[in-house]
Amino acid sequence: MNSASITLPDLLFGFIFLYPLFMAYVWMAGGLFYWFHYERGTRHPDFPPAVPSYPKVALVVPCFNEELTVFETVSTLLLHDYPDFEVIAVNDGSRDRTGAILDAMVRINPRLRVMHHAANQGKAVALNTAALMTDAEYMVCIDGDALLDRSAARWMMWHLLNFPRVGAVTGNPRVRNRSTLLGRIQVGEFSSIIGLIKRAQRTYGRLFTVSGVVGAYRKAALHQVGYWSKEMMCEDIDISWKMQLHHWDVRLEPAALCWILMPETFKGLWRQRLRWAMGGVQVMFKFLPRIAGWRMRRMWPMYVEYIVSVAWAYCFALSVVLWAAEWVLPVPAQWRVSGLSPTWPGMLIASTSMMQIAVGMFLDRRYDLRFGRQFYWVIWYPAAFWVITFLTAVVAVPKVVTRAKGSRALWTSPDRGLR
Repeated sequence: MNSASITLPDLLFGFIFLYPLFMAYVWMAGGLFYWFHYERGTRHPDFPPAVPSYPKVALVVPCFNEELTVFETVSTLLLHDYPDFEVIAVNDGSRDRTGAILDAMVRINPRLRVMHHAANQGKAVALNTAALMTDAEYMVCIDGDALLDRSAARWMMWHLLNFPRVGAVTGNPRVRNRSTLLGRIQVGEFSSIIGLIKRAQRTYGRLFTVSGVVGAYRKAALHQVGYWSKEMMCEDIDISWKMQLHHWDVRLEPAALCWILMPETFKGLWRQRLRWAMGGVQVMFKFLPRIAGWRMRRMWPMYVEYIVSVAWAYCFALSVVLWAAEWVLPVPAQWRVSGLSPTWPGMLIASTSMMQIAVGMFLDRRYDLRFGRQFYWVIWYPAAFWVITFLTAVVAVPKVVTRAKGSRALWTSPDRGLR
């Protein structure tokens, strides 16, 4: 085929199906390098490394309408295996029994402190409240429905105490609700996609985000960057970028486990992933002027990767429009899309998905003993991941552009799944 015969649908089709393949191999290569260089033979959640000292750590739980989970979450934190810690629960204007449950717990647990906001202010404000009210120089922040592994703080503090330029450490979220097909296939996402991406990004120099459900922070770094931003949909992405733009290092610790609940309905999954997509787009707009300078060049690959992924989503959308138009309009031959399903790339895509899952299982085998049981279900997730990425990215950009400037990102009660 000569260049003159290549049509726009050909270019779109090639980009749509080759870009995910390319990124899958980039993630696998980076993830395997990270394992070989950092994890191999050195990581087991039950055997954290020794640290030079044990300064006070604040274990922070921002809560909004968490009456079904907050008792279990806080009780688990109070049993944490770290010599000097306090638990801070911030009740951010909950309309259910969250506040009453926390007040009952604080009367019998001297390590627990409870703070109440009169009205819903958003997760970022709740985190800022805890940061300003504790005298601890280090914070470990989790969500109100998460169960933090007893040794997680020791693992993350090892980075913060041994490397003064480390401003934040992201832990390793593991899905604990696996009662439905949607819950089971998300198990694979956190290993073969999210975990793999974080390992690869750490290999290549910068992390896109500290996980909002489990992360440790140095308060000096938080103070320098102005703490969490109340207008950002995903305050975890924003704080990660602010720290790295101020030349703080952000690291990954796979052995710092945190067991989380994920949506098990399509409506809940859509709302969660749309918020994630909007948070990413917000960050891209916010920090574009700042990363243009040569001093910020280490952020360029991560920025370009995200922009290309959004462009990929819109190319996918354009292909769908062209394909659908053929059913109702006379479309010229050079604009016709023969189909949305790959032919010869199909086997390569399927093989790559299997390989990606296998690499993810290999890397996370010591952190999740039940992962192997989910293999049949998780092999379908890479395809579903790209479909969700396509749909949410297309919707997120106009929603962010039309969103009122400076409006506060408030809580919404998420789908916690079936347990």
